Amino acid sequence: MLKFETLSAIDNATFLQKNEIADFLVKHLGKYGDPKEHIMKCLDYALDHSLHAGGFVIIARENGKIVGALVMNHTGMSGYIPENILVYIAVDAAQRGKGIGAKIMEKALKLAKGDVALHVEPDNPAKRLYERLGFTNKYLEMRLQK
Repeated sequence: MLKFETLSAIDNATFLQKNEIADFLVKHLGKYGDPKEHIMKCLDYALDHSLHAGGFVIIARENGKIVGALVMNHTGMSGYIPENILVYIAVDAAQRGKGIGAKIMEKALKLAKGDVALHVEPDNPAKRLYERLGFTNKYLEMRLQK
């Protein structure tokens, strides 16, 4: 049976909990993911107690094993920048196509206060889910890495 957990700053997530989530995301994001140290920083930000950080994590488990995870960060802004950025969402490769990602997204969108932005590569199959949920492509993102 599928069970959902939500973690936020008030839950005082342990290093082991964050490590389990990060390992899952590294494995199941594949080519769309980031290095583990970046994912750990994102989890630290989402689960931080300070006024300038925060967010939440949603985990889907089946028989105690993570089968899906999402990390949402609060931006601390609104209007010209959405209040939230969906940084990571992944579903276990063996569990895809069962609606787990959609259920996690629906829970996240209900929980998020304010608008939500996300980045998705054009060839990412999850793009269809985001469009079904009402996300639109308003801007072309450009980055300068120094």
